[in-house]
Amino acid sequence: QVRLVESGGGLVEAGGSLRLSCIASGSIRQITNMGWYRQAPGKERELVATKPLTLDPTYGGSVLGRFTVSRDIAKNTVYLQMNRLKPEDTAVYYCRAFLSTYSADFKTYWGQGTQVTVSS
Repeated sequence: QVRLVESGGGLVEAGGSLRLSCIASGSIRQITNMGWYRQAPGKERELVATKPLTLDPTYGGSVLGRFTVSRDIAKNTVYLQMNRLKPEDTAVYYCRAFLSTYSADFKTYWGQGTQVTVSS
């Protein structure tokens, strides 16, 4: 069974920084894409940043230049460094991975989410 566990969320003042981590565990064969989405109250879930295995990362327009996504392939981990945070970045941040296991083909998995709150 695959699990994605996020950590690093919390409360920070506007202009501050946070670093999120997400570790995938289970009988994982390959993770082709891993990244972050977020959902604010009353809004749809949106892309924050994803990092494919061999391609350049993709960022949502509102975080470009402030957030950086990176992966540790050997550790099945994805990170999100968030700088110059704004109150509008307040949301639940979800880890997402597109992966295969030794018993199943590729599909999408989600973590439980971690709350990020930015105070003005």
